[in-house]
Formats: sequence, C-alpha cells, structure tokens
Amino acid sequence: MALKPLVAVAFALATLSANAGAAELVVSAAASLTNAFKDVVQSYEKAHPGAKVVLNFGASDVLLQQIVKGAPADVYASADQKAMDRAVQEKAVRPDSRVDFAANQIVLIVPADSTLPIASLQDLTRGEVKRVAYGNPASVPVGRYTQGALRAAGLWDAVQAKGVPAQNVRQSLDYVARGEVEAGFVFATDAAIMPDKVKVAVRVPSQTPVTYPIAVTARDANAAQAQEFVNYVLSPAGQAILARYGFQKP
Repeated sequence: MALKPLVAVAFALATLSANAGAAELVVSAAASLTNAFKDVVQSYEKAHPGAKVVLNFGASDVLLQQIVKGAPADVYASADQKAMDRAVQEKAVRPDSRVDFAANQIVLIVPADSTLPIASLQDLTRGEVKRVAYGNPASVPVGRYTQGALRAAGLWDAVQAKGVPAQNVRQSLDYVARGEVEAGFVFATDAAIMPDKVKVAVRVPSQTPVTYPIAVTARDANAAQAQEFVNYVLSPAGQAILARYGFQKP
C-alpha cells in the first residue's frame, strides 16, 4: 500500500536521518529521475573516489516537505519550476545555485496490449475509457503539467471524472503497466523504461516548458560537495547520461 504524503514525509525523515552519515551527500530528486540519477551517481562516485551519495526519490512537492521539516538533504532536483520556486520561498535552497539541467515531455500512454482507439486527448472521453491515471496536481509536477494541457484542450473536467490520482509519476506508470487503468499521463522518459508494458498513444503539448531545476540546499554541512555534484550533473558526462535516458537539454 502506498504511503500517504504526510506519513511518507515522517517515514523519510526517520529513514534519511538513520542512513545519512555526516560524510554522505544526500540528493533528493524527482521520481522521474530515478533511473538516470542512479547512473549519474555511479559515474560521479567513480570520478570522485571516497564520495558517497544517498539518493532519495519521490514527488517533488513531498521531497520539499521533507527538507522543510528537517530531513537531511544537500541537493534538491525537482521536475518543475513551481516546486523549486516554493523551495526558494521556504529558504530551503540557495537561490544562487539554482539552475535548469534537463527537459522532458508529457505523454499519454496505454498498456502495450491495448486495442482501444486512443490517438488524441479527445479520445479519453470515449465510453470505453473508464480510468485515467495522472499525478495529483496538488503535489506532483506531472499532474500540474497534465492539468494545464487538459484545461487548454477543454477536457480537464471530463478526464478528472475518470481520474485515478497518483502520488508520483512512477505510480501513474505502474497503474498503466499493470492494466489497472485504460490510459495514463507520464513523462516521456518514464514511458521509455517500460517499452514492453506500455506504449505512447499521444505526445502532449505542454502549456509550460517541462524543465527540471536543481539547487544546493540551505544545509551547510556538505555545501561544497553538493555544488560539486550539481556541477557534475551539468557537465558533459552528466548530460550524456541524462540524454541516454531520453532527457533533453533545457
């Protein structure tokens, strides 16, 4: 069973505090970065002998709640600008370290074996489509992008009536992969990691550029190392890894 946001925050606070040692760098990153950042960290640690990075993934807004409530984090990478704007407002990150490092695209996916004729957003209003997964717009960037696109198309109310809100983009992906919904909204990079279980039905034009900002948190302990990690993400080596997972330059 998925943890509720506030429970997840408390659980993460306890887990991170127990696992993150003084010499370890804690990177809290959006769920859609899971696969790519695992490789980035492996490459970073190889290039920086002795460095140890602890990764913490989740919905961008939930990660920010964790940081604000005291969870140890040295770097924060979110999947949209609104989450990072709030991080700046909450004084959770160093504003001068904020930089965009990747871009993505919203896509509508269906199970790989789906035979439903879904080729446009309008097709989500068809009677055969009973359930549509998307990130909760209140706390998940992909949900905010989805809501904006559907509102622009005049379809938000109709799709929301069939909505299955997810706590992060990977949960939305899983719902579709398991065939629990007829369709779902995720980032293009998420769809790409399960080509045998989901297929892209529509590439969705976003009303807002899908860009990912990263910043050093206000935590002083590992500020220099945190900036080193951010620089690595921006370096040719870091960007090459992100590109392999389908991320674009911002």
